[in-house]
Formats: sequence, structure tokens, C-alpha cells
Amino acid sequence: MKFVASTQSPPLGALITVKSLDKDGGVNVEWGKETQFSVNNKNLFQTSNDVCRYLARVKDVKLYGGADICAQTEVDHWLSFSIGPLQCDQDFSTAILYLNKVLSTSVYLVGSAPTIADYVVYGSLFVSPEWDNLVKSNGAPVNLLRWFNHIGSLKQVKSALSSVPADAQLKASFSKGKSAKESSPSAPGGVRKEEGKFVDLPGAEMGKVVVRFPPEASGYLHIGHAKAALLNQYYQESFKGKLVMRFDDTNPAKEKVDFEKVILEDLELLQIKPDIFTHTSNYFDLMLEYCETLIKKGKAYVDNTEPEVMKQERDERIESKNRSNSVANNLAMWEQMKLGTPEGQKCCVRAKIDMQSPNGCMRDPTIYRCKAESHPRTGDKYKVYPTYDFACPIVDSIEGVTHCLRTMEYHDRDDQFYWFIDALELRKPYIWEYSRLNMTNTVLSKRKLTWFVEMGLVDGWDDPRFPTVRGILRRGMTVEGLKQFIIAQGSSRSVVVMEWDKIWAFNKKVIDPVAPRYMSVSSSPVPIYVEPAKEETLMVSKHPKNPEVGEKR
Repeated sequence: MKFVASTQSPPLGALITVKSLDKDGGVNVEWGKETQFSVNNKNLFQTSNDVCRYLARVKDVKLYGGADICAQTEVDHWLSFSIGPLQCDQDFSTAILYLNKVLSTSVYLVGSAPTIADYVVYGSLFVSPEWDNLVKSNGAPVNLLRWFNHIGSLKQVKSALSSVPADAQLKASFSKGKSAKESSPSAPGGVRKEEGKFVDLPGAEMGKVVVRFPPEASGYLHIGHAKAALLNQYYQESFKGKLVMRFDDTNPAKEKVDFEKVILEDLELLQIKPDIFTHTSNYFDLMLEYCETLIKKGKAYVDNTEPEVMKQERDERIESKNRSNSVANNLAMWEQMKLGTPEGQKCCVRAKIDMQSPNGCMRDPTIYRCKAESHPRTGDKYKVYPTYDFACPIVDSIEGVTHCLRTMEYHDRDDQFYWFIDALELRKPYIWEYSRLNMTNTVLSKRKLTWFVEMGLVDGWDDPRFPTVRGILRRGMTVEGLKQFIIAQGSSRSVVVMEWDKIWAFNKKVIDPVAPRYMSVSSSPVPIYVEPAKEETLMVSKHPKNPEVGEKR
């Protein structure tokens, strides 16, 4: 029998079961990326619970409760319990109390000897952040803690924990061979870091990583922006690199200097300290040259097709009548665009890529448009402005950005990003995609949030009902709680919709240890008559578990 245990999520229950068998019961244990259990080179199971059931039935039925069908049913109940309520944030507290009640009169979960039920439930608690916090704060129920320490002292359990490689990603702070009361060496001061999965950036070198956060100055930062900013800061700090704070001001109609000031203040609230501050508009002259270079190379053309017709042609993969324009004709129309003439305002510059591509972003995208509007920084100097898709790869390359962190919604534009890089022969940054933050019943569109503000339906951008950084901080969120919530999401590509209960749970972990407790009498007290008594004044702690908070009278 061959058992490959995953280092990403070590199957502790199955490992303990293997170690409980005499000389491991002929099971050859190896470590790899995924859990697999095979007999005669045939893969049978990939979950810890299934491996436990198989080994107990084949090697030692006592681990399954013996021949008693009722006992086996109880074991199955606890195996399901370990991957159900014990791993559900909303049910965890209830599950812990239920376990404590069951163990109030029992040494083991089933029968009078350890079974795979004990091993699997122990394994679930061992990697549980919530259980870790309960133990450290002395809040673990007494019967359950007694059982947990007893199971942890068993020879087979110690052997299983000592076999886990040092690089295995155990979630809790219990390191190999240590008791629940000892702190983790992986976090300073014995404080466990609760983090999601973070990808190792390809080609990243310590001290050389440069990331960027490029918001558009058209509104306040919301919680989705906060995730982007904090993820970039995470890699900046992890690789001792640099973070570029760049305002994407390619659309003069949306840009407001006031919003730039607000965004910088929001970053300060989030305790983010960029190393470099720039604007995309710093490179407008250079991007004009690059645009003309593409036109002269025949890789771009000027198109005066009506917007509605252009959209229809792109949808139907029909080439524009201007796609075959001569270079001279394109340059003449380009000059009209730069002057902002009535004829020039009808035109745009399109990259000549592939109108037959299944990827709509590659069907000759617009890279420059003519707008006779004043820009907050450059005034009326320019009449043409680059699109974000054209400006972004150029500025990323020029500013030395090594890794571009972008949400999955930009996936179809990645090919376009690299096409511009290759066509202009620029240095190529690496793109890493992560899932955008989606919250239930929450509007994150700046356009829609602006509508609420302009219609007077809210107090402003800092309304406590708003998902803006200022809104949630005004509602009671702490910066540390917000950061912990974002870090817990990691840089995974898995798209999930988060409940607001989750973020407030993180906030509670931050404020609960330090929040003073007070009592008050309501504005309409009910008089109660008692026998004459001596009146006394006492000094008591403001926090039942943290005397440093102080005392109250």
C-alpha cells in the first residue's frame, strides 16, 4: 500500500491511523502535492477520511469501533462532523460546545479505546485557527481540552506529527511535537499568522521585485481597491521590493485632483507606504511617439467609423474600411486628431492585431481617442489621450515593474498587454491574476456609488453603509481587522462571494482583547425597593481577561 500525503494540507487523521498500525501496517508513506492512497498501483482514495475507513476495515477493525454496527455508525458520524461543523465558521462555536458535552462523561468519542473518530476530529482541531485562538486565550471548554491534550499525548499521534515535513503548511500554531500551550516558531512573539494562499511570484528575486497600485482618481477607494493595494504591499514587504503608487489619469473627464488627495489619505489610513508616486500623464509625450511608431510600422491605423458601427463590426469580426489605409493617410488623420479638429474628433487610433481572433480584446482595440477636454494636470496641451490598455503595459515596463497583479476580469486583455510590449520592443513584466473581492449584497461599481452620492441618498463617500474604506472604518472596522481579512484571502484565483459576517469576525478578533467593558442604566430605569443596605464603591477591571485595559469605578 502506498500513501502519498499532501504537504499543502497534511491529512493528520490518516497519518495517525497509519502510525497506530503495527509497524505502519505495510503502508509506505510518501509526501507530495496531493493526497493519494493506492493499492497494487491503483489509486483508491484522495481524502483523509476515506483512507482512515479503508485502513481500519482492512488492517484493524478496532479502529472502526470493532464489529459493533452501532459503534461503526458513531464513527461515521464523527468523520462527517470533522469535515462539516468543525470546518464551518458559522457552526464552529456550536460544534465545540457539542463536543465538550459529549466528552463530559467519556474519555474517547466512541467506545473505551481510540478510534479513527478521535484521530480525524483531533486532526481537524489541530489545524483549526479558531481552536488555536481558544486554547491561547484560555477559552477552550474544559472537557474538550482535556480530551485534546490526551489524544495529543498518544504515541501514535506524536509519531504522526513528527513525520510531517518542516515545509508542510499546517494552519495552526501547534508545531511538530509541541503541546497546545506552546507557541509557533513561524510567527514572531508566538502569534499565529492567519494567511490565505500566496503564490510565489515567478522570477522574483529578493530586493528586486517592483509592484504597482494604479487606481483611477474618480472616486474614493472601496474594499476591492483595498484588497489590491494590500496584496501589492504584501509582496513589496515579502521580497523587500518597491511599491509604485500610480494614478491612472488617462481619462480627463473622470479625473479630479480632489480624489487624488482622498486616495492618498485612504492609503495612509490603510497604513500603506508606497516607495514611488507617479502619474500616467507623466508619459503622454512618450506614448504619442509610441503611437506614431505603430502607425509608421503599419501596426496601427486611424479609424473614423461611427462607434455603434465599429462595435457591431468587432462583434461580427468584420474589418473596418480604414484598416487598409496607407501610412500617409493614417498620419494625416492622426494630425487632425492631435489638433482636435471636428474631423479629428470623429477618429480613434486602433491597433492592427487580429479581427478574426476568438478573443474580442484582440480585434483591433482602440489605443488613442480624441477628446477636446481639459486635463487636471496637463490642461489643454493634449487633444488626444491613450486608453488604459495601451498606457498600462508601456508605463509598467518603463517604471521597472516586475510583476503586475491584476484581477481575473483582465484575463482576456493579457494577450493584448503582451502584444503591445512585443510590438514596441519593451521589457516584459510578469502578470499574475487573482480573484476580485466580491461581497454579498454589495455594490462596488464606482459609477453606481457616485450615483448614490450625487442623488443625496447617503451622507457622502464615508457613509457607514458604503463599502468604501472610509465607510467601513466609520462603521467600526479597524485597519488591522481589514488587513487581516484581506491577507486571509491570499492571492488565489478562486472566485468566491464573501459574507460580511466574515470580515466582522476578523474585526472582533482585533478589538475583543482590548475593548473595555462598561455597564449603564437605561434612560427609563425601573425602581426596585430593597431593604436598607450599605452603599459601597468598588474598582473592577474594564476587561475580564486583560488587566492592561485599566479599571472602572
